[in-house]
Amino acid sequence: MTWFYRNCIRPALFWHDSEAIHDFTLNSLGRISRSSVVCEALEALFGAPELPVEFFGLRFPNPVGLAAGMDKRAAAVPAWQSLGFGFTELGGVTWHAQPGNPAPRMFRAEAEAALVNRMGFNNPGAQAMAATLRDWRSSRRWPRHPVGINLGKSKITPLADAAEDYANSFRMLRNLADFFVVNVSSPNTPNLRQLQDKAALDQILEAIQWGADAILLIVAILTDDQLNAFHALAKSAGLAALVEVHDEAVEVGRIIGTHGSEDDQIAADEDGAAAKSHRREGGRILFREDGILQCQRTGVVVLGCRDGEEQRRQAAIRHDRVLP
Repeated sequence: MTWFYRNCIRPALFWHDSEAIHDFTLNSLGRISRSSVVCEALEALFGAPELPVEFFGLRFPNPVGLAAGMDKRAAAVPAWQSLGFGFTELGGVTWHAQPGNPAPRMFRAEAEAALVNRMGFNNPGAQAMAATLRDWRSSRRWPRHPVGINLGKSKITPLADAAEDYANSFRMLRNLADFFVVNVSSPNTPNLRQLQDKAALDQILEAIQWGADAILLIVAILTDDQLNAFHALAKSAGLAALVEVHDEAVEVGRIIGTHGSEDDQIAADEDGAAAKSHRREGGRILFREDGILQCQRTGVVVLGCRDGEEQRRQAAIRHDRVLP
């Protein structure tokens, strides 16, 4: 983090509401994304060195990516590569467009260098995202790194119809992304985690009919029995990976991994997912290699380290197996 940003830009941003700044940043990057010249200049300043990772059939130029939650509209797809990210996870997106939870719904926890997010899957819907992604492709502004999409359940959809809701989004977006993350862990959608029942997950995965597509499942692990059940389900379903969240209050950067430890939790008055500045320890990472689901202890590179040097240090240590 440069002196100028730390002492000038950041204090100015913090004078404003956090969601307003988020929207301003995303809209600005969207305008930048329309210009190849500006994107090239941005990449010259912020592009990351090559640190390639090959995982579930995809090549990632580096293992530090943009997690879901930042770009739910696919507004700035070309810009994320220019900023040095090794992949982009768009969304979460739902079948039905929805405004999300009432404001205020994003809170700074400055002492923890964190944001508490209770946005509630605010997004324009899968059909609108598909149109935007087709526009990026037709304009030849598609990034060179993998692009994934995080799929959530529409708030208005009853739990009994959740499988079809996920499947509708998947079918609409299937040919427009390199991988998909089925999200049944968000704490900001009422009763969503009830879908972590094995029968419900079986229905969702069957409805999606993923075939050869790279499908990842993000779940919140609350008990050892759940952990074992999810491992078995991921193995039997042949999922590309299982994304684990081990903390009821904290959900931090993905694609692969579990995040959080008792001494590294964020204390906040607001419920919701928290994006923390850095994590000292990771948890289990699950991956499929030669058809075998394996598990290991690892640190996890997460989005939102205090500075680029921290991200590069973490990536250099763990890039052989870890994606954020």
